Amino acid sequence: MSLPQSLRTSVIPEELELIACQELIEIVPFVAMDKTVFISGEFGPLKPPIKSRIPLWMALNLKAKKKCRILAPDWMNVEYLQDRLNRETTQPEFSDLPFRFAEISRILLDAAPDDIDNVDKLRSLLKDLREARQSKSREGLAKLDHSELSLPNLCSMEINEIRPVFIRSMGVMTQLVRTPAQDP
Repeated sequence: MSLPQSLRTSVIPEELELIACQELIEIVPFVAMDKTVFISGEFGPLKPPIKSRIPLWMALNLKAKKKCRILAPDWMNVEYLQDRLNRETTQPEFSDLPFRFAEISRILLDAAPDDIDNVDKLRSLLKDLREARQSKSREGLAKLDHSELSLPNLCSMEINEIRPVFIRSMGVMTQLVRTPAQDP
């Protein structure tokens, strides 16, 4: 959802992707490495061909140096995403997806398309899924009630997109509720 600069009061998608890079992901290392200690924790040791779980940022760095193969998360496959798309288009509630699915899928499809099966189909499904969820978000905002809003299963990118509109809408609704009705 593209918003004008005046409505952007939250983080930009690139910042959300940076946050998503802290998520752990599986790799198959091509080189052996001892345990590495970072502020965020210890990772390793890496021993080919044993799978390892490391932060996405580290996997991207190793991938760029051709020192590993990134394994797509369990949810990043055609069957799972097709099922979620079917649920999105047939059920009123949002389907359950990983909180940072939009950011992680974009990063992986951009940085490691050679490590992922059915890249074109995945891109298409993710685009369709995103559009279906955006449509539901717009419908939900149209039905906004000042007393309660429940949108379970929204991902971080979707929350970030509706936050500015929601904040302004709730502010206006609160003012309308507080303002006593005037008789004409």
